Amino acid sequence: MTENTPGAPPQPGSQWYDQEAGPLVRPYAMTGGRTQSGPTGVHFDLIALVSLDEGAPGADDTSLGPEHRTLIELCRTETQSVAELAADADLPLGVVRVLLGDLLDLGCVTVSRPVPPAQLPDERILREVIEGLRAL
Repeated sequence: MTENTPGAPPQPGSQWYDQEAGPLVRPYAMTGGRTQSGPTGVHFDLIALVSLDEGAPGADDTSLGPEHRTLIELCRTETQSVAELAADADLPLGVVRVLLGDLLDLGCVTVSRPVPPAQLPDERILREVIEGLRAL
């Protein structure tokens, strides 16, 4: 087997995408061709917070893929948003959503959904509360 020398053009049939990228893995290969996250079809918001459920039996499951384990390790240190997980794992957002669906189904992670803007208190009310507190 001959190896490519640096700066030389890749040989036909070479498995390398380019000299420094390493082997190319298509996103559908990481998700098994799935585009929806789990059987429930949960859609993860970009700002949804994901945290590791330490007591979950599947968190140390050796049958999980390397991408699943990467997401678990990222959540092990601190709670992160879906967007942060995608950036830190260097994976496409769609792939992260599918993988998080798998982890959610296994009970490895918990997801806190963001509060819809309609349920947030009105800014006028908050200003009145602040003024009231200052008056005390």
